[in-house]
Amino acid sequence: MEEESLDSKSKRLASLDALRGFDMFWIMGGESLFIALGAATGWPVLVWWAEQMEHVPWHGFHFYDMIFPLFLFISGISFPFSLAKRGSNKRGMYRHVIRRGLILVVLGIIYNNAIRFDFANMRYASVLGRIGLAWMFAALIYMNTGYKFRTFWTIFLLLLYWGLLAFFPAPDLGSSDPYSMEGSLTGYIDRLLCPGKLYLGIHDPEGILGTVPAISTALLGMITGSFVRSETFVKKPNQKVIFMIVGGVALLIIGKIWDNFFPINKNLWSSSFVCWTAGISLLLFAVFYFFIDVMGYKKWAFPLVVIGMNSITIYLAQRVLYLGYTSDFLFGGLAAFFNEIWQPVIIQLAYAVTCWLLLYWLYKKKIFLKI
Repeated sequence: MEEESLDSKSKRLASLDALRGFDMFWIMGGESLFIALGAATGWPVLVWWAEQMEHVPWHGFHFYDMIFPLFLFISGISFPFSLAKRGSNKRGMYRHVIRRGLILVVLGIIYNNAIRFDFANMRYASVLGRIGLAWMFAALIYMNTGYKFRTFWTIFLLLLYWGLLAFFPAPDLGSSDPYSMEGSLTGYIDRLLCPGKLYLGIHDPEGILGTVPAISTALLGMITGSFVRSETFVKKPNQKVIFMIVGGVALLIIGKIWDNFFPINKNLWSSSFVCWTAGISLLLFAVFYFFIDVMGYKKWAFPLVVIGMNSITIYLAQRVLYLGYTSDFLFGGLAAFFNEIWQPVIIQLAYAVTCWLLLYWLYKKKIFLKI
């Protein structure tokens, strides 16, 4: 394997934890808080942002569609650092990668279904499962290829997925549109091979075939992480930020052009969606990296770092622990002091604060869930 020349340090990037925390904030009450703020204030910018806090039904894009691919992209960025930290024990790294991928698949099934054994009606596809499999296959590609072939695999998988959907529409539901829910090969494969129930009845947004382009999302993150660590191409951090901004804009342009032929679609995880969301992810990372790791402005990001260092914990905790009860117990009486229109804002803010306090307690105790 031809590997780039890397520095000897594998220090943890504070910007990665902060960006991961920013990402997770929106699913630990942030989206509901801003929806409530939009309703309470009526301010156009908050009303617009509140609209961005909902998934697009099919084609198109809202910011809330970013949460999932951004997390996968960040997981990709962190892998080259993790690989360097673990040293040259390649066999041990293979075990870690495969074990992590499979554990996330199992956790995803448990998250969807709790501890139940109604196998026929369980939902097996999941967000965590998609992250686990896409990251695992991307990591295996990364470990066995150099920069050129990683780029090749990233592009090849996106083109392969586009070709499969464009030329092989679903034969069973009578739709001639290969990018519709009824006509896509993605949904057909789910109906044919995915056991249990599908999230949308005839299609699952975290289904089998959609994992293929998601591997490219993770690979783009890994290529970014390798670029940040590497001193082969660019040595100065400021220059790396500029390159990442240029790369992010280029991905946005590619995604927008591709949207005319293969629509941006989270449910399909379309190739244009991969480019579009990777472009936004790269720009966000460039901003966080510049201010936190290059300029050293870290204090403002501490609340986000607390979230980011236990991101899987808060994702699972909201399913296993009903934190709404805790929030109501601690802050429920506070909302009554406010005007009725502002009460939802206080309730949602209290929920986000409750989640953060739990994570802060874990942070202070140095308890971190690592998979």
